[in-house]
Amino acid sequence: MLCTCSPRGMVRFVVLWSVLQCCWAQVLYTRPEQIHLALGGSSSELVLTWSTFNATDSVVEYGTTSLNLRATGGSSLFVDGGSLHRPQYIHRVSLTGLQAGQRYMYHVGSAVAWSDLFFFTALRSDASWSPRVALFGDMGNENAQSLPRLQSEAQQGMYDAVLHVGDFAYDMNTDDGLVGDEFMRQIEAVAAYVPYMTCVGNHENAYNFSHYKARFSMPGDDGANMFYSFDLGPAHFISLSTEYYFFLEYGMQQIRTQYEWLQRDLEMANQNRAERPWIVTFGHRPMYCSNDNSDDCTHRQSITRVGVPYLHLYGLEKLFYDSGVDLELWAHEHSYERFWPVYNEETRNGSTASPYTNPRGPVHIVTGSAGCREGRASFRNESLPFSAFRSNEYGYTRINIFNSSHLYLEQVSDDQGGKVIDHMWIVKDTHGAYP
Repeated sequence: MLCTCSPRGMVRFVVLWSVLQCCWAQVLYTRPEQIHLALGGSSSELVLTWSTFNATDSVVEYGTTSLNLRATGGSSLFVDGGSLHRPQYIHRVSLTGLQAGQRYMYHVGSAVAWSDLFFFTALRSDASWSPRVALFGDMGNENAQSLPRLQSEAQQGMYDAVLHVGDFAYDMNTDDGLVGDEFMRQIEAVAAYVPYMTCVGNHENAYNFSHYKARFSMPGDDGANMFYSFDLGPAHFISLSTEYYFFLEYGMQQIRTQYEWLQRDLEMANQNRAERPWIVTFGHRPMYCSNDNSDDCTHRQSITRVGVPYLHLYGLEKLFYDSGVDLELWAHEHSYERFWPVYNEETRNGSTASPYTNPRGPVHIVTGSAGCREGRASFRNESLPFSAFRSNEYGYTRINIFNSSHLYLEQVSDDQGGKVIDHMWIVKDTHGAYP
């Protein structure tokens, strides 16, 4: 169609078109999203992390009855390693001096845009209380079967913390990071209300685990969220990377560095057992499983258990056994499996009648059935002799550390509408090295 407008009209049209193009080019994305909490360097400190797609200030306004308190932090530019090199700004602000047991409301953002209003309850720093923890692994953006129930329970105040034991979004780098962005929006309904503590899994490996390292803010001084520890009530929790053992293209030094850190951390935790007697570890790939596949945990000489292939260096099972670790939490298999106390493929029950009372070895739990696009994992017909219970129903695990001697664990089936399908008590008169 030919333009019949006058020259003056044509000029006006060109000017208007230029203005519109300028406006379109300057669309800003300053509203905070993907908000999540994590424990800081102490129980009276929380770290808030969120994303924007344009640079803004990093501010949290919070308080008990009004938003009368203010904390500031900073942001870092993260660029996805995909072909589009999509950028985003990841903000971090620490809240310190929180009053234990006090409920705070807050929002995050800056003068140009604020988030919705959220709330959290500050945790106690002493050991004389009973933390309630939800844990799971292998939750994706698609088929996140357990997420709606976890969202509801977190906002009802059922948990003091959540442990996500590796494998996020499937995968955070997919579609130039768009899948990771949407997954972080999905978990906001949990993670904006309770500390969302993590460990790395194999699905985070892209670009040397860059999405995992950038998107989360875990305590500790390794600087990359790959291994760290924290105290919660009468328990000392240790998060570790099993992936160091499998992605050797990033070097052997990372395995040694983590192992030596684990030795030091476990030594200090044992010195502190009078105050915090329970030691709980969580890492992605398990030492043991009875699934019908060829994963590492199905092999008798699993790498996580015995260490680097052929050399058998930096194996974790002996270190954890010698250090008296009470409970070892794993995922990776898309199923749930509870084991009898075990060491070196030998059942180490406390007694025949009460296997988990004063057990003579650590208890292993595999809980990777939260739901993802890869579906469920099946089991071999014959279980391992030290496998006590197994299920491939979608679900997640709850832990309540009642006191210095009693720890309760149960498995929730999402397939059965939240029914508890397995439970156990670990009872210990003393903690420390096994007999």
